[in-house]
Parts: sequence; C-alpha cells; structure tokens
Amino acid sequence: MGKRALSAHNYNCAARLLTKAVCFTALILLIITQTGCSSDSAEPVTGENYLLDTICTISIYEMKDDSGEAVPAAKDRDAAETAIDGAFDLCAALDKTLSRTQEVSDVSRINSAGGEWTEVSEDTLRLVSEGVRYSELSGGDFDITIGGVTSMWDFHAEGDEAKLPDADALSEAVSHVGYDKIETDGKKVRITDPKTRLDLGGIAKGYIGDRMTDYLAEQGVTSGIVNLGGNVICIGGKTDEEDFVIGVEAPFSDRTQIVGTIKARDLTLVTSGVYERKIEVGGTMYHHILDTKTGWPVDTDLNAVTLTAARGRSMDIDALSTICLIKGHEAAKELIENTDGIEAVFILKDGSTDQTSGMEFEPEK
Repeated sequence: MGKRALSAHNYNCAARLLTKAVCFTALILLIITQTGCSSDSAEPVTGENYLLDTICTISIYEMKDDSGEAVPAAKDRDAAETAIDGAFDLCAALDKTLSRTQEVSDVSRINSAGGEWTEVSEDTLRLVSEGVRYSELSGGDFDITIGGVTSMWDFHAEGDEAKLPDADALSEAVSHVGYDKIETDGKKVRITDPKTRLDLGGIAKGYIGDRMTDYLAEQGVTSGIVNLGGNVICIGGKTDEEDFVIGVEAPFSDRTQIVGTIKARDLTLVTSGVYERKIEVGGTMYHHILDTKTGWPVDTDLNAVTLTAARGRSMDIDALSTICLIKGHEAAKELIENTDGIEAVFILKDGSTDQTSGMEFEPEK
C-alpha cells in the first residue's frame, strides 16, 4: 500500500500528540534525574522514538563489556546505541503485528476475516490468550473484544473537533462485545461473531515493554530504564547500591507534579488514569476507560492507579491497571491484595491516596 500525505487535520492531531508525549517524557526523566541520580553517577546513553502513539525513551546506565564486566554505558556508546536501536526496532515490529489500527497487523486480519480462521504469530496468540484470561478474571469488565466500541471514540480530538459517538451505533457495537466469541486452534484465531472486533490496546504495551527489556538484557544491559509513556520498566538499579526512584504523576497536573515516589530495582510500573486520553464535549469530560456494557466512560471514585511488579510482568499490570480503574477503589484494592507479587497506589477523585499493604510508596510532602 502506498504512502498517503497527511491531511491538515491529521497533521495537527499528530503535532498535538507529540507535544503532550514530549511533556510526559520530560516529567519522567526529570523525576529520575532529580530523585535517582547521585552527583558521581555516570550519565546514561539515551534514545527516544515516537512509537505506540507516544514518545518512548530508553536510557542505559551500565552494560557488560567484552569481558563480561558491567561498565558505564557511556564508555561504549556505540554498543549502547545499537542496543537501543534494536529495542526500538523490536517495538515497531510488535506494534505492526498487534495494533488494531495497523492495516497489516494480525489483529486487523482477525477483525476483517468475517469469522474465518486466521493464522497469527506466537506473540499475537499469547496476547489473545492472556487477554481472554484477564477478561475472565474481571468478569467481562475488561474485554479485548471491545474494538468495535473503541473505534467509535476519537480521544485525540480537541476543541470543536471532539465529537461523541452516535448512541444507537454505540449500543449496537456493545452488543457484539464478548470474549467468549474468541476461539483458538493451534496458531489460528477466529471470532465467531463477524461483527466483533478485537482490541489488544489494554495489554499490548505491557507485553511489548517486557519483550524490549528482555532484549536489552540479552544485549548485556545491566542498568537501564524503558519508558513507554505510563509503562516504566527498570533493568537492575541505578547502581549496585542505589535504586531508581520513580515519581507518580499527579492527575490533571501540568505534568510536572508528583504525588509521591517509588523505589525501583528490576521492577515494572504501570500508571493508568482517566486524565491520560480524554475529550471535552458540551462542558463534560469523557475519558478513554470505557464500560464494556454501555460503551461510555466508566464512572468510579478513582482518578488513577499505579501498579508495580517484578520486571517481566508489565503485561500483567498493564491489564490489571485498567481493570482497577473500571472496578473502583475498594474492589480494585481487594483484587490486588489477593494477587501475588503485585502492589498498588490508588489516587482517588477526592485527592487522597491509598495503597496496598506491601506497597513501598513515599508520599510527596
């Protein structure tokens, strides 16, 4: 398929998204720099790329040299930059396979197959299987067959461009949501309802982050951070003695305010909030966390949640963070307290914070 020129509308939307993403990335890097670096620490080798609808940043502090000894990445900048480029290439390739909006993706091919079997990659098969598992866990509150609903909302629109979907059309799309319509057979997937649409957006970024950090570790990285805009994964710590310290952003702030910090070593953190993607129509804000039963944004007592888990579980907490926002504070806290290896900080609409019993969270004073 040939390249098409961006319309003025699409160009402006992309420019706004880039500006927002840059602001978010600057916040994360500022927090890490201010709270996680000592004066004698070597500066990391850092790269960034616009992928997954956001600015993605990789910072490598230490990696193994030819003798297997961990040394500052700046001592072999070429090797560090090669590792960063390889991780971004992997990210782009996985996005091309897993994104609902990429016309050549496995997901798009499943959605357009009219209920017929589609052979897919191992990555897609695993994500579909895990997506069904979390759909079941949530009782259908989180459902990876919500693609027909999400496609009706444009949360990138601003000002007069922001529109609500047609209510009748939205109700029709909701009637085709149901993870029980997904079937797998070996490496083949099909959706039994031809009008049902798959959307792995609630879980794919975490999976991609896990794959990227596995790749970086294979390249010899022993200390680094992957930031995929809300999904932050730490390889090792800042040094052998010093942890990374990651700030938790204050909802609806100017992206320079935090509510507290979390120490991180070989840890993954995912923050989800109703402020991340939203539109305003008729003086009312509509956010991107949608009710699978109505198609409209959910209304709970939570503004945001930050989940943590050991490195390698970003996919899990990606899905669970959305589930928490859908379920609300009390039900979400009970869920996470009963899930091994995962902790949470909840930011409520009244401005207060709460956390699970094992979370090591330092509130901002």
